[in-house]
Amino acid sequence: MKPSRPASNRSKLIVILGDQLSFDSAALRSAVIQDDTILMAEVYDETRYVAHHQKKIAYVLSAMRHFAKSLIKVGWTLRYIRLDDPENTGSLVGEIQRALSELDIQNAVVTEPGEYRLLEDFHRCPQLCILPDERFIASHQEFEHWAEGRKQLRMEYFYRQMRRKTGLLMSGNQPVGGQWNYDSQNRKPAKGDLFLPEPLKIEPDEITKDVLHLVDEHFGDHFGTTRPFWFAVTRDDALRALEHFVQVALPNFGDYQDAMLHGEPFLYHSVLSQYLNSGLLSPLEICRKVVSAYDQGHAPLNSVEGYIRQIIGWREFVRGIYWYRMPDYTHENFLNAKRPLPEFYWTAETNMACVSSVITQTRDEAYSHHIQRLMITGNFALLAGIDPFEVHQWYLAVYADAYEWVEAPNVIGMSQFADGGLMASKPYAASGNYINKMSDYCGTCRYDVKQKTGKNACPFNSLYWDFLVRNEAHLRSNPRLGYAYRTWDRMSEEKKLEYIKSAEHVLARLDN
Repeated sequence: MKPSRPASNRSKLIVILGDQLSFDSAALRSAVIQDDTILMAEVYDETRYVAHHQKKIAYVLSAMRHFAKSLIKVGWTLRYIRLDDPENTGSLVGEIQRALSELDIQNAVVTEPGEYRLLEDFHRCPQLCILPDERFIASHQEFEHWAEGRKQLRMEYFYRQMRRKTGLLMSGNQPVGGQWNYDSQNRKPAKGDLFLPEPLKIEPDEITKDVLHLVDEHFGDHFGTTRPFWFAVTRDDALRALEHFVQVALPNFGDYQDAMLHGEPFLYHSVLSQYLNSGLLSPLEICRKVVSAYDQGHAPLNSVEGYIRQIIGWREFVRGIYWYRMPDYTHENFLNAKRPLPEFYWTAETNMACVSSVITQTRDEAYSHHIQRLMITGNFALLAGIDPFEVHQWYLAVYADAYEWVEAPNVIGMSQFADGGLMASKPYAASGNYINKMSDYCGTCRYDVKQKTGKNACPFNSLYWDFLVRNEAHLRSNPRLGYAYRTWDRMSEEKKLEYIKSAEHVLARLDN
């Protein structure tokens, strides 16, 4: 799709990125429909800087093509460069400069990208004006003002500020229900006899089918599969998916948001994050819809508060940390973890049923929910001392909702404690007991979760204690780990040695 309107001396090139598929983006709001030309480009640089999951590539490209169609429908002049265009330069900056030259336009405008590497690329393009991304609730300056002078950044306090700013679930200056946080009610383990709804699944149209063929041809060596493909790729279908979640799953979301079941990837989760992070939905419209369900008596307060906390609390918080601490943040390694990422993170070929189940699900769906990411794949990497940068790159590659601004703090800070406690008050390390409590994975595992040491014991059990011993110099002073270290101190020397030898056996198998 190439524009036919000749450029005027007032014309601007309006650049729309693949995660800015919203008519409310700052760049598009700055544009004049009669004068300006929109540029959208599918480029190899953005598909291969990590080996993105095949479904993520398909989702982004299909959503871009559908958004382009909606732009043309309302009268915008559009220059759309497809991935297989023989003149495609392969980079966004290359396509911006080519468009400016071929269209004889002097200036371009883009909304700030969500990844630091791309912002750096854009800074090297002198014709490009970069506008703030106003689709978020907190600006960079607002977060920096809040964070200034704090040695530790805690989401709970930032979240309260966002509640007051938005008025969501507020009664005057106080939280509805008298509490800010109902997380203590949101930790029920799920059972297999629960009625478990599925997210809304959309049948691929011809545009999506063309994209799937393209991905099969060009990215068949990437992690995952393209089919079945059921993501919404238009705003209308994303809104339908939101309505579906509110009606069928939100009432039970709170109770079971931390639960895990083998073969049940979605439980009561919304699976809306890829739509939110790419611009098809906005944070406040989701939150207002969810709060409306509470106001109408359709969903309980613990579900509604827990859900909006993920969006106006956690999502805004991690974005703030990302831009506050980049460019060095992704290379932080407080615990000096150096072990390479195990091959089974790509193959799912491991006897640990929980890890295999979550990675298999990730391969098939480009999705796992936050507890699976934090307490299964993330927990194992933390306990085993995997290099946090390699863990970060894996998470960035394998999930459909992963963009570096949201993924990196969740991995570097929350999951791997690589920032030394800037954003998490303790490492999220756990033995097999937690996994057994919150899931049914252990019932079919080759290892025995009740055995603490030995070749048949759950590897998480010995690795947990080995992790604490290995990192004692960094962690013993942490007040939230005091009970764990006191428990270790009370153990007999014989028992301690059994744990260390069992962990050494597990780690030696990884290294081999």
